[in-house]
This record gives sequence, C-alpha cells and structure tokens, in this order.
Amino acid sequence: MSINTEREIQANMQIGPTDQGMVRIFIEADGVEIPMDFDPEEAEEIADEIRAAAMAARMVNE
Repeated sequence: MSINTEREIQANMQIGPTDQGMVRIFIEADGVEIPMDFDPEEAEEIADEIRAAAMAARMVNE
C-alpha cells in the first residue's frame, strides 16, 4: 500500500498539548486508538511537512 492508495476508512483526529509539555496527535479509526506524542520541535517539523504537502497538492490541482 502506498500513500496514493485510497481507502474507505473513516477516522477522527485530535491534536493538542498534553500536561507533560508534548503535542499529541490522537487518531481513532475502526475502534483502534492511536495516541502519538511529539516534543514541540518535532511537532513543528511535522507541521512544516504538512504545509509543504498541501502546497504540492495545490500544484497538482491547478
């Protein structure tokens, strides 16, 4: 499976700070819960990657 493979899975995602100073991305899908904690620097790197991917996706749709 690659990033371009479409799937019919619905998921909920929450993002927020924890009381331990981490950033948590929490994903729930099909009864499975996946909490992922990142230090603030890692979270900023992930945010940068998401922004870059959004820019690239806009180019595909033009």
